[in-house]
Amino acid sequence: MSDGPQHEGRKDWEEGGPERLYVVTAGRSRPAEQAALDLVTLIVSRDAPTSGMQPEHAAIIRMCNYPLSVAEISAYLHLPASTVTVLLADLLDGGHVEARAPIPAAALPDIELLEAVMHGLQRL
Repeated sequence: MSDGPQHEGRKDWEEGGPERLYVVTAGRSRPAEQAALDLVTLIVSRDAPTSGMQPEHAAIIRMCNYPLSVAEISAYLHLPASTVTVLLADLLDGGHVEARAPIPAAALPDIELLEAVMHGLQRL
């Protein structure tokens, strides 16, 4: 039985469809243990992908040779941040990646001080 002309060209498996997200996260909408991850948490790989690893896990490990935020990983993988958080929790539990808190704004140098130094250097 055919789907008919109104369904021609339809993908059975949409890249961002809920079915794919369900499969990618094994039906989980949250990490098993509440990981302290937010959109600006930086993720860094600790090892290389292994054979038999889920493709999304392997992609995260490959792309995080240098620190990337959860938001950046989500954008590069074209996956919602909630899905990426579940995947990252799996990788954190396995010791494949580590999470680093971003530098707090209070620890950054004062903008006015930096501007004063920059203007002083320009005058030299």
